[in-house]
Amino acid sequence: MSEPRLKKDRPPEQTPVPPVEPPTPDQPTTEIAPRLSTASPATRAWRRFRTNKLAMIGTSLVVLLVLFCFVGPLLWRTNQVTVNIDFTVINLPWGTPGHPLGTNDLGYDILGRLMKGGKTSLTIGLLAGILATFIGTCWGAIAGYVGGPVDAVMMRVVDAGIALPATFLLLILSAILRPSIPLMIVVIGLVSWLVPARLIRAEAISIKTRDYVLALRAVGGSHTRAVARHIIPNTVGTMIVNATFQVADAILLVAYISFLGMGVEPPATDWGAMLTNGIQYTYAGYWWLIFPAGLLIVLTVVAFNFIGDGLRDMFDVKGKQS
Repeated sequence: MSEPRLKKDRPPEQTPVPPVEPPTPDQPTTEIAPRLSTASPATRAWRRFRTNKLAMIGTSLVVLLVLFCFVGPLLWRTNQVTVNIDFTVINLPWGTPGHPLGTNDLGYDILGRLMKGGKTSLTIGLLAGILATFIGTCWGAIAGYVGGPVDAVMMRVVDAGIALPATFLLLILSAILRPSIPLMIVVIGLVSWLVPARLIRAEAISIKTRDYVLALRAVGGSHTRAVARHIIPNTVGTMIVNATFQVADAILLVAYISFLGMGVEPPATDWGAMLTNGIQYTYAGYWWLIFPAGLLIVLTVVAFNFIGDGLRDMFDVKGKQS
């Protein structure tokens, strides 16, 4: 008796799929894959900075303050050198014709004084912040790259400097030396480089173990080339962010020293000196001698801090897609 013939397995029947019609012009298409950004890294970084509202507010404030202090004196010309001996123009209130913000106890126009003092404060703050960032970057990059006993000695110097209050050192130097704008720039820069040095050192320790630095050393590249061509350029983000905070700190230090009577010598002035000159008239009701200068100091410091926060978000691209 023959065995029954086994039926061959047949594939399951499939329901025919109707053809997909192309979308009409009025019908939006559904994207299957996410759209890839073709913008350059600089464009994406600027986009991140631009979307930060506080950073844009800070940038706008700094631009307005720079125009006010450096361009304003060319449009609003006042005598800020010669003391006015006419007692009828001393301590004039705000809103006086010809003196929108009034005058001080020496007859100087407050609006023109704010421009002159702001020019001094911004100049010292910007240049001292840049100087502090430059010194701190070089010191921290060398300490982090070399390591070992050299790093230990260099960072103990930084720790000792941080332990000393900067305002105290500035007061001592201002009492010994004759205060001037170049001297204030150098002194504030020399007492403000300590924090940038620690930040850049931490970056250098991480960067020196990367492949391109090890490859440079393997082919005989010098330590100087490694620091100058790889360590420092790759810390530029940290440098720029920290520089904005250093500028804000330098402006505050100028205000501190000037408020304590150790600022630049007359007829030069700054916002801190204006506060010192007007503080004695506080109880007399002459608020216009103090309020404008104090307000500009606060706005300037806040603006640079906003910019620093925006730059930090711009350079910190971890987990961010634009």
